[in-house]
Amino acid sequence: MKSNISEFPKHPVHDAPLPAAQPPTVFVYEKMTWQYKVITKGAGENPLTEDELNALGKDGWELVAAIPHATRTEFYLKRSRS
Repeated sequence: MKSNISEFPKHPVHDAPLPAAQPPTVFVYEKMTWQYKVITKGAGENPLTEDELNALGKDGWELVAAIPHATRTEFYLKRSRS
C-alpha cells in the first residue's frame, strides 16, 4: 500500500495535557551561623604570613576579604559557629 504524505499532520498533535512542573526539592539541614574576625595590620607591618594564615585555618577561620587602606590593611575572616 502506498502512503500519501499529505495525510500526515505538519505539526505534532498534543491532545494529552502536559504534566505539571514539579517545584525543586530543597533540603535544609540546619541554619548556618557565622563568627567573624577582623585583623588590622599597619602600613609598616608585614601582611599576614602563610604560617599565620595556616594557623588561623586550623582553627576554622577562612579569609574572605583583604581591604587595603592608605595606613592599614584589614583582613576579614569567618568561621562556622557550631
